[in-house]
Amino acid sequence: MPILVVVKHANESEPNTLPITQRTMVAMGDIKLAHSVFAMPFAILGAFLVAPYLGDAPDHGIDWSRFAGMLGLIVVCMVLARNWAMLVNRVADAKIDAANPRTAKRAFASGALSNRDGYLLLAFNAIGFMIACSLFGFLFGNWWPSILGVPVLIWIGFYSFTKRFTWLCHLFLGGALAASPIAAAIAVGPENIAYAPAIFPIAAMVLCWVAGFDIIYALQDLDYDREVGLSSIPSRFGWKRAAHLSRGLHVLAMVSLVLAWRLEDRFGIIFAGAIGLVGVILVYEHLILAKRGKLGIPMAFFTLNGIVSIVLGIAGVIDLLV
Repeated sequence: MPILVVVKHANESEPNTLPITQRTMVAMGDIKLAHSVFAMPFAILGAFLVAPYLGDAPDHGIDWSRFAGMLGLIVVCMVLARNWAMLVNRVADAKIDAANPRTAKRAFASGALSNRDGYLLLAFNAIGFMIACSLFGFLFGNWWPSILGVPVLIWIGFYSFTKRFTWLCHLFLGGALAASPIAAAIAVGPENIAYAPAIFPIAAMVLCWVAGFDIIYALQDLDYDREVGLSSIPSRFGWKRAAHLSRGLHVLAMVSLVLAWRLEDRFGIIFAGAIGLVGVILVYEHLILAKRGKLGIPMAFFTLNGIVSIVLGIAGVIDLLV
């Protein structure tokens, strides 16, 4: 079914008279900067996994004089990259969001911010991201972040367009966030990834976990997506089957976590306990969805999944350091 969304987009060509600082704050509120918590802990965990192998001798301990700077740049890159991806989503979907009652009040959909504002903010975040990537080369002699910077931005921005042609869009979002631990490890030292094979099942966990909870999030728009011809697992398979597929992906996420724990000798009882707690949280998440339906989605999507990433990130780092 073709996508037919026709709306009058307020302030499409009119300049926004708000100060640039206020427009920036409106945009940051719209893309919910706090939701960086979904991917940030895994990027930090990926960095810590390879950090002890910097230098001439493997596993000689973390050189904090170098690693602290790398870690700071990773955080900056993560924030700017996520800002870019979310702004791509809001600008690309402005007309679609404007026709959806649930999303009509978003900044670009409502006309509170213009497309021009979006393009300026996109440029600012993309340029800032590439500058931060280049600092890995200038400061630490690692030019791989600069080489891979543009492909990363393309990849994480591509998700916003996938709902137009495939119901596998949730896996694309999962893949965008799953790049975070691998990208962070490359930024610290690509030659050292071989010493930390657990990075890859951790990335697989992020992919399955994010895709699973994005299916839950998309349940809110099941009827709207069908009406306008947007693709998603809920719109393709319906509520019940979508919920089952979400559970299946979360089972695969748990399997990936256990594999990561088995592959990394430095992961011990703390990370194992975190895996158990995450299992309980994910079960609770699906129980909330089954019991409360759409009313349970805000808690199932935002609160519980934020706890999942924080628990795993903190537990993993503690185990790696003690």
